[in-house]
Amino acid sequence: QVQLVESGGGLVQPGGSLRLSCPASGIRFTINAMGWYRQAPGKQRELVASISRDGRTTYAVSVRGRFTISRDNAENTVYLQMNSLKSEDTAVYYCYVDLAARYWGQGTQVTVSS
Repeated sequence: QVQLVESGGGLVQPGGSLRLSCPASGIRFTINAMGWYRQAPGKQRELVASISRDGRTTYAVSVRGRFTISRDNAENTVYLQMNSLKSEDTAVYYCYVDLAARYWGQGTQVTVSS
């Protein structure tokens, strides 16, 4: 059974940094893409960043230059380094992995506030 558990969320002041981690367990085949979505209150879930198996990355325009996605294929883990955080980054962040189907984590809250 595939399971993803996010960690690293929390409360941070504007301009601060957080690093989210998402290890995947129960993996029996090679993971294709991995990535992060977020959902703010009253808004639709949106793609934040994704990374392909060979390391190609894509980012939402709103986070480009501030966030960095990476992955450790040996550990089946995806990371999201978030710098220069803004209040509008406040949301629940969800990781995912693509196998034959897409699997999701349960989400971790990120709150950016002074």
